[in-house]
Amino acid sequence: MKKHLLTLALAFCLVLGLGVPATAVESDGISVIVNDAVIELDVPVQVFDQVTYVSYFPVVRALYPDAAAVWENDQAVVTAPGLTMTIQPGRDYMVANGRYLYLPQGVKISGNVILVPARTLAAALGANVAWDPTGNAVVITAGSGPITSGDLAYQSDVVYWLSHIINAESGNQPLAGKIAVGNVVLNRVASSLFPDTVYEVIHQRNQFTPVTNGSINLTPNAESVAAAKLCLDGANTIGNALYFINPRSAPNSWAARNRSYVATIGAHAFFA
Repeated sequence: MKKHLLTLALAFCLVLGLGVPATAVESDGISVIVNDAVIELDVPVQVFDQVTYVSYFPVVRALYPDAAAVWENDQAVVTAPGLTMTIQPGRDYMVANGRYLYLPQGVKISGNVILVPARTLAAALGANVAWDPTGNAVVITAGSGPITSGDLAYQSDVVYWLSHIINAESGNQPLAGKIAVGNVVLNRVASSLFPDTVYEVIHQRNQFTPVTNGSINLTPNAESVAAAKLCLDGANTIGNALYFINPRSAPNSWAARNRSYVATIGAHAFFA
């Protein structure tokens, strides 16, 4: 069943134009140890730009022997006691118990097997992960249970306003750009230069055009909601930036003249 599921995943990736993963380094001799036992993997551990990827289901099964996986709506749906997890090939995040966990390099496919970063997978499963240089192994140890639910982790009013400003400012931008807009809001909340809540930051006078023109009230698209939750779970694509502008519509803005340039993502330039 598992092999069939993963073969279907690859087929869907090819149909959707996602193709095969970028060049990776297969890690000769690197093993994965779960609760003191070496587990058999579907494919060898792979490293993408210093991020260690593992085939997800052998790890899940080692920690949760009753786990099951099915293929639904172009994604793997994993269930176990206290856990519901979805992993979609080509997507830049995975979802566990309603928590959105960012994967900057995305979900990968090797042959017909889905791979995800070992550290992110361990977080979803409520496990601890470490590197054993002597044994050349990724060591995963069970914790007290799967990751806490999104209902407990996210404040509904924070998700509401953060997703609305992300959508109004960057609803047509790539996910990284949506996350960056959310990062600016959260960076301001953390800064002594700005108000102390998401709502107050967004509604601070003369700061965000969507508040003035009313577009803040439009229903956010699904990816804007996902971006808000990713930000709240630590995703960051723009560091400590506090400002962003559209250089085409505001080429001589105050931020461009007075703040340090950080990067451009999609249509927005970001400044610290």
